Amino acid sequence: MTELSRPDLLPDASLSTEEMESLQREIARSAVFEDEFDIGSTPANQADAGNEPGFDPSSLSNPLAATASDADPPIVAGVDQSFLLEDEPERALSAVVAMRGGEVIERVYAVTPLEIPYIPGLLAFREGAPILDALEELTVDPDLFLFDGSGRIHFRQAGIATHIGVLVDAPAIGVAKSLLCGEPAGDLEDLPAGTRVPIEANSRVDAPDGTLLGYAVQTKQYESSSRYVNPLYVSPGHRVGPETAADIVLELSSGYKLPEPVRLADSYADEAKTLDS
Repeated sequence: MTELSRPDLLPDASLSTEEMESLQREIARSAVFEDEFDIGSTPANQADAGNEPGFDPSSLSNPLAATASDADPPIVAGVDQSFLLEDEPERALSAVVAMRGGEVIERVYAVTPLEIPYIPGLLAFREGAPILDALEELTVDPDLFLFDGSGRIHFRQAGIATHIGVLVDAPAIGVAKSLLCGEPAGDLEDLPAGTRVPIEANSRVDAPDGTLLGYAVQTKQYESSSRYVNPLYVSPGHRVGPETAADIVLELSSGYKLPEPVRLADSYADEAKTLDS
């Protein structure tokens, strides 16, 4: 069970739009958009051999790398949503898949009624309740969360990855399929796999113009010139910096567009719909 660190910031769907936006600004002020975690570090014995100690993304996906350290391998959880819209009341389903060293160790989901329609920038107030309910079902305590949705790439720098990350005070990353706001610092069409392009704040974001919000990250690309894969929009949610967030998503996206924890959560969200119907 994941405990709440800031219950005063719960996403209350009964708030007015102005109150929701005000709450998001408070969340952004509470968020940490730089590395503040102790997971996946280079082991001391490797550092002594000449490697700098620090973050090692391979520890998140590679069982061999994960066991190279005396510390327990970090637990990474992917979070995604699906919807049950055929019957009244319409409901949201949140699925969480927890992984350690590239292996699934737990899957949980929760379903709650949808209380408000989708409003761009206010996703957490629509989908936050089932996410929090699903996190309560976990028996493991994730070291890192990856959300299908935005983090700092958000009008008020408080997307769903930031909102939930601050609530549970855990490292979190937003992985969005479309760009909510901000300005790419370069062309995003037909990028080679592994490319990252900075996404900077513009007039639509509550941040000085040019602030680095995250990256467009090209996790996969076709070899054929006749078609191409669009990038993901990766941003820090809480306690993770933008460069590390991009590193982690690239490391966890072996062979697929989505990072594996999110891809598996997406699949499980569809599977769980059949279990709950």
